Formats: sequence, C-alpha cells, structure tokens
Amino acid sequence: MKHLFFLLGIVSICSPAPGQNRSVQPIDNYVRALKDATDIMVTDVASPVAAARYYSYITLAAQETVSLFNHDQPRFAGFLPGLQPTPVEQALPLRSDLEFSTILALYQSASRLLPSGPLLHKNIDSLSKLASKTLTASKIEASKELVARVVDNVMKYAAEDGFFKLSGMRRFTPKFGDAYWQPTAPGFMAPIEPHWSMLRTFFLDSCTQFASPPPVGYNPDSTSRFYHDLVEVYDVVKHLSHEQADIAMFWDCNPFALQQIGHLEFGIKKLSPGGHWIGITGIACKQDKRSLAETAYAHVMVSLGLQDAFIACWDGKYRYNRVRPVTAIHKLIDKTWSPLLQTPPFPEYTSGHSVISTTAATILTSLFGEKFSFTDDTEVEFGLPTRSFPSFIEASSEAAISRLYGGIHFRDAIDNGVEEGGKIGQFIVAHSPHRKDGDNTTHTFSVRSRKHHQ
Repeated sequence: MKHLFFLLGIVSICSPAPGQNRSVQPIDNYVRALKDATDIMVTDVASPVAAARYYSYITLAAQETVSLFNHDQPRFAGFLPGLQPTPVEQALPLRSDLEFSTILALYQSASRLLPSGPLLHKNIDSLSKLASKTLTASKIEASKELVARVVDNVMKYAAEDGFFKLSGMRRFTPKFGDAYWQPTAPGFMAPIEPHWSMLRTFFLDSCTQFASPPPVGYNPDSTSRFYHDLVEVYDVVKHLSHEQADIAMFWDCNPFALQQIGHLEFGIKKLSPGGHWIGITGIACKQDKRSLAETAYAHVMVSLGLQDAFIACWDGKYRYNRVRPVTAIHKLIDKTWSPLLQTPPFPEYTSGHSVISTTAATILTSLFGEKFSFTDDTEVEFGLPTRSFPSFIEASSEAAISRLYGGIHFRDAIDNGVEEGGKIGQFIVAHSPHRKDGDNTTHTFSVRSRKHHQ
C-alpha cells in the first residue's frame, strides 16, 4: 500500500514511430490518460460514489468525441435522458485528428470536473507539444475547437444531474437504536453522500427499479437469523485463511483508510471500487487489442453502469440504514473484536462492492465474452500482488465475498447485492446504444466467446 501516488504521465500521441503498431498504441494512450485522471481522484480522496460520477462524464466526453469522427460509433447524445448532440458543423471533424481529440477530451473534462483537475494542465500542455511534432497547426486547432464544444456540452449535462443540490440537503443524523447504523472506528466519520440516490440515472428508470428486498431484521436473540449471520461474520474473521485475507485486502479499495500507530494517526489513499473496475476495463481492452473506438465504448459503458449501480445501492443503504457488523458484535458478542478491513462510513445494506462489481462484470462480459481470462494488476502500485481470473464474473464474485472476509458486511447484503447488480448490468446491456447494422469493419461490440490465455 502507499500513502500517496500521483504521477503526471506524458502521452506519446498521434503518429506511431517507425514500425510501431498504430492499432494498439491509441489504446495505451487512452488507458494512460484515464489513469492520470484516476491518480488525481486518489489525490483528492474522491469517495466511491463521487469517483463513479467523475468517470461517467470523463469517459462520456471521450465517447462523444469519437462518435463525431465515426458515424458507426454508438452515440449517447439523444439516447441518454437530457444529453443533447454537440453542435458541430460536419467539416470540423474532417479537419481534426481522432486520437489527439479523444485523449484531449479525457484530459479537458477531467481538469474541469475534479477538484484538483487543474493539475492535469501539465498533461494537456505535454499532449499538445507532442502532437505538434506530427500534426499541422491547423489540425491541432481544429481538434481543440471540436473538443471544447464536446466538453462544454458534457459539462452542461453533468451540471444538470442534481449533484450541486446535494450540499443543500438536510444533514443526515444517525438514528437511535441498536438496529441502525452508527459511525465506526477509527475515525467515526460522518456518512458519505446520504442523498446520492436523488441523482439522475443514465439507464435506470429510477434508483428503485431493481431494489433488493429488505435485509434480515435486527434481533439480538441467539436463535434468530440476524444473530446467526452476525456470528458468521465474527467467526469468519477470527479464522481467516491467508487466501481469504489476501482476497479481502486486494478488493479493499478504501479511498482513505485511517491508520493509527500509538498516538500517530494518518491516512492511506487508494483506488475507489469503481477505479478498480476502470482499471480492469483498461486491462481487457489492451489485452484484446481493441480499437480506440471500442476502448472508448467499453469504458463509458462500465462507467455509466457504475454510477447507476451506486445510485441504486445508496438508495437501499440509507433507506434501510442497517447497523454494521462491528457495532452489533461489540454489543452482543465481543467488545474486543475488530474487522480485518476498516468499516466504511455509511450504512451496511446492501454491499456496494457486490452491486457495482457485478454490474461492471456483467457489462464487460457482454463486450469480451464469458471466458475472458485476465490478470488484474490494478493494486500493484499500492503494494498488493496481482490476481488472475478466468472471467469477469469470477472476479466480481471474489470482490463480493471479500466484504465478508473483511468483516464489514453480512451475508444477505452480499448475496442480494450480487443479484441487484446483475439485474442492473443486464438491463444496461439490453438497453444500450449499439453500432449500426451493416458495418463491415473488423470492430464489433457484440459478445465475444473465444478463450483468452494469460
């Protein structure tokens, strides 16, 4: 793990070097640029829900830029509620460069959305200098004009999703009673974004469209289902195997974990859960040698899915407001017990990892196939080893159960979260824009079923 990681990467862009495979290089540039935005989110300690929102609009700007160059590219303008087409005359894309414009759209939108986004101006300057070595000044200027229009349009769309109204909402006050969530050690932080479910969804009709059933009710009786599930969390953590502990740590994805050594308290910054799945999306696109257009589409689909999944999950969390295991265990079983992972500062039901991971995995399976094996190295920079998976669903299943191993979720929050996330993912796949029929190129956004070897 690490305390802080931020590196402003310089992207090699536009024309390939002699002998370089241009069909692969744009994917690397896209993934690297999005990783630069991710590093800013780590710096800013973006909450899990906030990071998902950022990814949605950043990747949407890139996707809509690509669609102006290729009429076969799925378009989200006119498809997503409230997103209008970018006003661009037909000749402007012809005078612009696709790859430079797409990467610039990522940087420009991130620089405007993220609190520390201006740090990306260095990346934008480096990008422009590199582009000047291979592109004419007129092509660069045309590309910048095109991107400015797209980003302005997407930022306007983002400003209308309800986010800016959240700060004016009534402050959430924890309820009295053993059944309800209370702030937990070590920071006893205020709950994160209790009104997130009020934001506009992208695909879902509402935040409750695939709502999970109510959780197992609080009951301190030793014969009750609640007590049984509580004991399960307690026992699992006390008897964790090395493999289970590794799984819990790999999927922790706590953007700001407080650590205490004696009287010293400090925070460790890491990826958000959505950032982990954005990393997996980049791994898949690079491994499968996807085109820039396909890479942009895969990332925006996963990003929009993550945001819709978080909106739905957060509705349940604050509607049911269920107590976290550590609080109930301290009261009913063992005051000295501690979970392996730091308990996140929001109610327990359902498990966010279970919902969003299953949604992302379902979308990725629709794009890359059911047997797409890959090695996940997104956590290496935080001091954790790689893990390999035979499919996206296997990865999401491990992410879900990791919350039991970590001692921060009950079994029903995990199981019902997986079911909810699967329904959301399936709905998004079934109701997403696709490439037009009759496209004779080698690129496709349909399900791929061939086996990939590591």
